[in-house]
Amino acid sequence: MNELIHPALPFALSPDGGKGCEFSLDDEGALTLTGEAYSDLFVDPAGTSLDRPDAGYLVGVPPQGDFTLSARVTVPFESMFDAGVLLVYSGRERFAKACFELSPQREPMAVSVVTRGVSDDANGRVIDGNTLWLRVTRTGHTWAFHTSSDGEWWDMLRYFTLDEPSKDRDEVRVGFLAQSPAGEGLKVTFAQIAYAEGAPGDLRDGR
Repeated sequence: MNELIHPALPFALSPDGGKGCEFSLDDEGALTLTGEAYSDLFVDPAGTSLDRPDAGYLVGVPPQGDFTLSARVTVPFESMFDAGVLLVYSGRERFAKACFELSPQREPMAVSVVTRGVSDDANGRVIDGNTLWLRVTRTGHTWAFHTSSDGEWWDMLRYFTLDEPSKDRDEVRVGFLAQSPAGEGLKVTFAQIAYAEGAPGDLRDGR
């Protein structure tokens, strides 16, 4: 298993998941992640044949305590549900995704998924273009997802808990995912990756 040491992160990233997870890092710290064809991380609440979270992803265990992780995500959209994702992963049936995703109407959207046994799926705002900032925040035992058009002013996408047992909270992994559930695969770029200890005092005020 090849680990990735990113200069902005105080923890190593490792590939995991049911399918391959190719990645590369350029001289400026931009991470390119390859999502394989027909790859997804979603547990359908209807219990259909799509109930196979098989995508590959790149994740690691952050230091204990509150933090924020953000990146400027660029997705070369081709197929429905193609997405670049910031991932919070506590197990095969307990994970969450902040997604920049192509909707069935062929519109780029901010989307969030929280999985506790089965997944939900909540669409946010429509985005103009193929680039969006995503941010994940841990504060106590809760999590928040935000989006931004400029990396400065943030809109809340989701505030939630994974309801993981307290003994497992220090082992929750965070990182990156490129998914292509209905397509032939894609390469997603995560640029200007940033990590900071602590969390915003008010998750809803845009800072």
